[in-house]
Amino acid sequence: MTKRFAATAAFVLLSSTLPVSATDIGATFESACPVGDCTAGISLSYLGEFVIPTGHMENGVEFGGISGLDFDAATGHYIAISDDRSDKAPARFYELDIDVDASSLKCVSVVKHVTLKDKKGEPFAAKAVDPESIRLGKDGIYWGSEGDAKVLLPPFIRVTAPDGSFMREFKLPEGFAPTVDKSTGIRDNLAFEDLAVAPSGDVFVGVEAALYQDGPKPSLTTGSLSRIIRYDGASGEPKAEYVYPVSPIPQAATKADGGNDNGMSEMIALDNHRLLAVERSYAEGFGNNVKIMMMDLAEATDISAITSLAKNEQPVIPARKSQVLDLRAIGLVPDNIEAMSLGKAKDGTDVLILGSDNNFSTNQKTQFYAFKVLKRPRQ
Repeated sequence: MTKRFAATAAFVLLSSTLPVSATDIGATFESACPVGDCTAGISLSYLGEFVIPTGHMENGVEFGGISGLDFDAATGHYIAISDDRSDKAPARFYELDIDVDASSLKCVSVVKHVTLKDKKGEPFAAKAVDPESIRLGKDGIYWGSEGDAKVLLPPFIRVTAPDGSFMREFKLPEGFAPTVDKSTGIRDNLAFEDLAVAPSGDVFVGVEAALYQDGPKPSLTTGSLSRIIRYDGASGEPKAEYVYPVSPIPQAATKADGGNDNGMSEMIALDNHRLLAVERSYAEGFGNNVKIMMMDLAEATDISAITSLAKNEQPVIPARKSQVLDLRAIGLVPDNIEAMSLGKAKDGTDVLILGSDNNFSTNQKTQFYAFKVLKRPRQ
């Protein structure tokens, strides 16, 4: 049953040639030559925000935890994965109808949810999975689990059928599985957050921050070396690995003894070597900073044979990156943005949609932002 929500605010369409605040519909933001490449220019126009409050129920299941989003051209709808670890209900993804056109973002409707199945064809048991990302591939729905380093549960990328049933699993490269002594492998809650599918069919998978053997996680003064795996999408075999340099934490906590963090929470392929990435940080007492980066892997070093970046003495060229949008800087107040998709609006307009993971917390919300894509990179 489709659920409808009322928009949380009214928006006014203004010409972008006039002085406008960033939250006005039609405000335009352009990055002319990201990564020093003027063929990679991107321009976005703001279309608005839509919020689904925490606690909303859909067919008896609490809606929330949106950590991945992708557009399905066959239906005109979006698939969105929840990071509920089968605690509130079995692990699942949703089908959403996002009502947006060239004038504004109007509504988000929950059409249905689909239960994800394990290799035995059963719903996942509680704490057996941590869904974080989802994309439509050539032969099914690709989705990722972050794993759980605390209990040595490895991350994975799997392919599921539209009904949620297991089809196949990608090979996990050496060095990613968690270890007891934390000498190698994923850090807890900083693992497989990012998933992108290129036009070629290659699949990119990124960790939120550095593996233990590659160096520290981000701090206020230093960044972190995240690995991106490039897979052959058809075989599920790794082809290469690259370094993505996560930025330092941009904001100190304003709460006494409060924590803060930063990490790459999502990415999406623009072509076979350019991607957009979300860097999402949180500081207690302040909130979230969210920045959209463009990266280019064309000249990045394949580091798959380098077991430890921290101990490596070989020259390494990381992915080049440039900031293309800072949500705080343009006047927005983002929540925990972990989902991003390119899609088509109802009128055929190209759009970029961002979504937040509310962590099923009454202090957070499921938040969607929409931008019209005025220009994007050309080959």
